[in-house]
This record gives sequence, C-alpha cells and structure tokens, in this order.
Amino acid sequence: MDANPTEQAITRLQQYIESEKYRGADPYDALKSPVFKWPVLRTNKMIRFGMQQLLKRIPINLRPILRVPKGYNPVTLGLCIQAYTNQIIAHPEQKQKSIEKISFLMDELEKLIPKGFSGSCWGYDFDWEARYARIPAYQPTIVATGFITNALFQAWKVTGNERYLKHCISSTTFILDDINRTYDRDRNFCFSYSPFDKEIVFNASMKGARTLAQVYSVTHNDTLKELALKAVAFVMRYQQENGAWIYSMSKAGTWVDNYHTGYILDCLDEVINHTHDQTYVTHRKKGYSFYRDNFFEQESIPKFYNSKTYPIDCTAAAQSLLTLTRFGDLKLAQNVGAWMIANMQAENSSFYFRKFPAYTIRTSYMRWSNAWMFVGLTELEAAQKKMKEVHHG
Repeated sequence: MDANPTEQAITRLQQYIESEKYRGADPYDALKSPVFKWPVLRTNKMIRFGMQQLLKRIPINLRPILRVPKGYNPVTLGLCIQAYTNQIIAHPEQKQKSIEKISFLMDELEKLIPKGFSGSCWGYDFDWEARYARIPAYQPTIVATGFITNALFQAWKVTGNERYLKHCISSTTFILDDINRTYDRDRNFCFSYSPFDKEIVFNASMKGARTLAQVYSVTHNDTLKELALKAVAFVMRYQQENGAWIYSMSKAGTWVDNYHTGYILDCLDEVINHTHDQTYVTHRKKGYSFYRDNFFEQESIPKFYNSKTYPIDCTAAAQSLLTLTRFGDLKLAQNVGAWMIANMQAENSSFYFRKFPAYTIRTSYMRWSNAWMFVGLTELEAAQKKMKEVHHG
C-alpha cells in the first residue's frame, strides 16, 4: 500500500535535511557575512539589527551575494532528535536507524556546548543582535537550551538511553545558576532569555520551567519542582482575560502570536503533568481555548497573529501541529499538515519560509522551516499511529 501524504512529505523532507547534512540558512544569520567584520559594521547596533531584519523579510535571498555560509545550528540538531524520536513511535521497524541518527546528533551537540557555564547549554550558530542584548555565536540562551533538552528528554523516554537524561539534569544547573531572574512581589520570578540580559519574555521563562519539571519527574528533587512552579506562577499572573499572553514586558513585545502562545501552552502542560500540581489547570484550559479559537482559519490555515492571517509561517505551522496534537485536536492538526504540504513544500522537498497574500518567501531555512516541520509532521504521524493502535486494541 502507498504511503499516505503525510508520510511521503516526511520522507522527502527528511531526505532533504540529511542530504544537506543538517546545515543551511537561518532567518537571523545575516551577521555571518564577512562584511560585518568591517570596523563600523562590527559595532553599529542599528545597522546590524536592521540588516538581520532586512534579510529575513525580503523575498530575494541575498545570502550568496553577502557570502553568508550555511550554518550548523544546535537547535536544528535538537529538533531533528525530537523528530527521529517521533519516528521510533511511528515506525518501530526502523528503530535502530533512528537510534543511530539520534546518537550521532548527540555527539555533535556535545561538541557545541559552550565553555564557561554551569551545565549543558546551547545557543545559535550566529551572532545575534537582539533588541535588548547582543548574543555572540554559540553562547547559550534558555530558549535554545529548552528546545534541545525537551528533545533529549523525549529521546530518553523512548530509548531509555541515560546519556540524554544526564544532559537534561546538567542543564538545570545552567538554568538555576547562570540565567538571571526578575522577581515579583510574591517572590515568583521570570527567567531571563540568556545570561546576558534581564528581559521578561514569557515563553522563554516557561521553557526553563519545563526543563526543571521534566527533570524533577525523574530525580524527585523538590527544589526543581518548587522553582518550576514559581516561574509558572509569574507567567500565569500576566495571562490576559481572554486567555492570551503577550510576547514580553518590553514596549516592543505586546503582540500575541501563534507559536509563542503554543510554546507557553506546551510548557505549562508539561509542568502540570510532571509535577502533578493542579493550580494552573484553569489557565491551561483558558489559554488553549484562546489558541484554538484565534489561530486557525477555514479549519486548516495556521494564522501567525491572533488578529490577522498572514504571514503563513513554518514555525507557527509546526508549533500548531505540536500543540493541537498535544491537546487532542487531531483532526485540525491533520488539516493544518495537509495545507502546509500542499501549499508550502517545495519541489526539492524543503519548506518555504513564509507566505503572504501577494508573494511567498521561498528561501529554505534549515531550522525555522525544515527542522520545525520535520518535528511537527512526525509528531502528527506518531499521534495518528497511537490512535490507530487504540482503535484496533
């Protein structure tokens, strides 16, 4: 029997990613261009930030002209570990191959752990000129680390390989010792985005809380549970009446979007499940209702913002697949997956970056588009497999 469209799309995408050896462009990699080694461009924040935004937003890929090399992003490797873990569930007959690929990527990730920090941690492979900080290449963030440890935790649960769990345990030391905190009047707190800033970014802090809760579920270290719940309490206090969360507390961070909302919901669900603390169940329900009601059009198109459809974005779509699947909305997840395959997968099997009403940015981004869609589609496929087993069981 022929493979279903989702399985075919995954196979094609996987072949593309592996043929590129997990390397490729990134929306934020402009500063890898040699021109930014020139004296003025090396230090001017406005120009550096502006060029990142320009290269991300224009439909023409200028990276070959600017000689931006293909990147080897630790988050890409982590997301692919998560996707291969999903494939063990969906295709147990290929388990050994998937295990070998996970092991190879773990070897690579170990080489990319930066020195000078308290535990396992990761960053992006490019200098990043953020609004609030300058983060050098490979220097760690709680976001990059949280994506990777979540993948490793899933890999440990499925394979039983203690190597992956050890890195998750180690990363809690990085989170607790190297990441800054902002406290509220109740001594609840928000983890900073990185060791280099003190910004209040809700989804970033929740990724730290998720890692602490996951490790607590294994080690039963009560301190991890207590601190995870304090971090969650801080973010839940800022949930809006309609169930939404804005991106951050900065003046420029007041928007509400698909994937950052999805990150918060997934992390909140993990914390509840791993700590067995029921305090924020109502927040989870209210948040998911807002997510389900505001980020999908025609029961198939994943919106970027709650207030408007475009751009159609691969990370937003992939996170939609993860969050919808997690919360049991499998039919809508299937519709989103089918729409993305039909409208956003290129002839070479990669995924386009973003679609607008009048044009599509067809640049293939290894982390943002391909690795994320690899995770999202394999999560959907694994959920479909589990559902079939339940129905036939």
